[in-house]
Amino acid sequence: MAWSFATTVLLLLAALVGSSFYMLDFALSPLQRSDDEAIERLAHHAPDAVVSWVDSVRSVGALRDTTIDIDGVPAHAWYLRADADSMPVALLVHGYKDTGLSMLHIAHLYHHDLGMNVFMPDLPAHGHTPGDHIDMGWSDDCKHVLRWIEVADDMFRGGYARCDMVLHGISMGASTVMNVAGSMPSACVRCVVEDCGYTSAWDEFSYQLDAMFGLPEFPLLYTTSALCRLRYGWSFGQASSLKQLTQCHLPMLFIHGDSDDFVPTAMVQTLYDAKPQPKQLWLAPGSAHARAYSDHPVEYTRLVGDFVGQYCH
Repeated sequence: MAWSFATTVLLLLAALVGSSFYMLDFALSPLQRSDDEAIERLAHHAPDAVVSWVDSVRSVGALRDTTIDIDGVPAHAWYLRADADSMPVALLVHGYKDTGLSMLHIAHLYHHDLGMNVFMPDLPAHGHTPGDHIDMGWSDDCKHVLRWIEVADDMFRGGYARCDMVLHGISMGASTVMNVAGSMPSACVRCVVEDCGYTSAWDEFSYQLDAMFGLPEFPLLYTTSALCRLRYGWSFGQASSLKQLTQCHLPMLFIHGDSDDFVPTAMVQTLYDAKPQPKQLWLAPGSAHARAYSDHPVEYTRLVGDFVGQYCH
């Protein structure tokens, strides 16, 4: 009996370890989506006016890119210069397994509608920026965004001391900009727009573990998080926008679809409550995850324009 019990325990432990490796790879393995794939996906949900504008800026060569070195690894970003002599910059951060180009619908808002310069980095392990895993808006993601803030400021401030900049992220990108905003970024960052970000990697993975597999947090999420810490240097609980927001005093606009069942809508209220003033919240009626702009382009543009216009000139 003792031998059978020991064998059973060892088999269960082996299954748990194997499942943890599987779940970590399932969640954090990169998907290097091509530029054409990103544009094609955008065309499926962006308004027709945005799709036409994207075709136009690409055909005339207005959409350009640049590469810098961050810790010995190339990092890539796309950018659009404003048509007029304008210093304000919108730095747009894409979501999970997307690319900088997936933010072109939001670039239309800032560049076409608000006349601002636009910067759209590819986060590590996305687009043209290499990487062996996804950081869920934490660690290297924050390091890259902080570096791109400096690059964009140098590029667009002209003869002034600094430019005025808004950080705008969607989904994982929203959690990224919240994390960055809580770490005292450059003074050029004047405000933040977060669209459907999650409270923490732990909370999001816990929700998805139940939604996709019908499994509880314990023990798999605990062992997978520990494995992530051993392999990549951070745990799911550390990657917490909720904790970062408690020390953020930048103005922030929170946006979330009230029908979001991927990053539950309830998360935005928790985030909003944790953030000190100034802050503003909009729930997009009937919108699923990351669809607030597609469903309500006029209202989204008005709200973002009014909010950002208070701080970026």
